[in-house]
Amino acid sequence: MKRRAFIALTVAVTALMPIRVAAQGQGTIAIVTPSHDNPFFKAEAVGAEARAKELGYDTVVLTHDDDANKQSEIFDTLIAQGVKAIILDNAGADASVAPIRRAKEAGIPSFLIDREITESGVAVSQIVSNNYQGAQLGAEEFVKLMGETGKYAELVGKESDTNAGIRSSGYHDVIDQYDMEMVAQQSANWSQTEAYTVMESMLQANPDIKGVISGNDTMAMGAWAALEAAGRTDVIVVGFDGSNDVRDSIKAGGIKATVLQPAYRQAQVAVEQADQFLKTGATGQEEKQLMDCILINGENAGQLETFALN
Repeated sequence: MKRRAFIALTVAVTALMPIRVAAQGQGTIAIVTPSHDNPFFKAEAVGAEARAKELGYDTVVLTHDDDANKQSEIFDTLIAQGVKAIILDNAGADASVAPIRRAKEAGIPSFLIDREITESGVAVSQIVSNNYQGAQLGAEEFVKLMGETGKYAELVGKESDTNAGIRSSGYHDVIDQYDMEMVAQQSANWSQTEAYTVMESMLQANPDIKGVISGNDTMAMGAWAALEAAGRTDVIVVGFDGSNDVRDSIKAGGIKATVLQPAYRQAQVAVEQADQFLKTGATGQEEKQLMDCILINGENAGQLETFALN
C-alpha cells in the first residue's frame, strides 16, 4: 500500500432516526462513528460530544456499524435536517467519498478522524493517528520481547480500512529486518470474537508459535483469550490502540504492549476545527493531519486512561 504524505499536527448511541436540530444557539454538530461496542470508537464519540457542548453546540451521536449503506442513509438524514457540521470516523475509504461530497454540496462540512478517505478536497479535515509511526513503535517492542527471533502470527484489520494496511506495513518494515518467521497472517476485521476463532485455528496449525502482533487491541484481546484457553500464556501479544482493557491485561502480566493513538483528543481537535471553520471559513491547518502515537508497556500502563496518557 502506498504511504500517503501528511502534515504533522501536534496536537448516546442511537440507530438511524429523525434528528431535531436546535432552532436556537449555534446549531447541531453530528458525530458519526463505528459501533460503540469498541471502546475506541466510544471514546471518540464521548470526546467529540463533550467538546462540542463546551463550545455551545447541540449534538447528535450516531453509529454506522462499519456499514457503508447505513452511513450513506445517516448522511442523507443529517443533510435533510441541516446540521452544521459532521465529525466522522468513516465506514470505508472509497465508499465514504460520495456521502461526504453530498454533504459538502449541501453546505455541511465534514471533519474526519481516525480513518482517511481516498480523495482530497472533499472533507475539510482528515485528522488521523500516525499509524505508520505507531506501528513501528509496536514492532520494535515486539521484536525486543521476541528476542529478535522466532515464529509469529499477525492479525490484520478490516481490508476496507486503510489503517489496517498502513499498520501492517509499519510492522513488517521493522520485523522483516530480523530473523523472525511469520507463519500465519489473517484478517479478523477488528473483531474480538473473530480474533478468538482465528487465533484458535492459527495455534492448531502452528503449535510452536512464539508471538502475535495485532492490528488493534480488540483483536489482541480476542487472541489473548484464545491463548489463555489453550494454556499458552507464554505467547507474546502486542496490540494497537491503547484501550483500558489492554492496559489492564498489561498490568496483570498478560498482553505485553500496545500503541496508544489519542482517540479522545483527536475527536476534540476535529470539533475545534469544525467550530473555527464555521466561524471563519478556515481551520488554519492543512486537510491531512497526523497525531503521533505512544508506546504503552509495563512501564507506563498505569498512566493510561480512556485513550489518553495522564
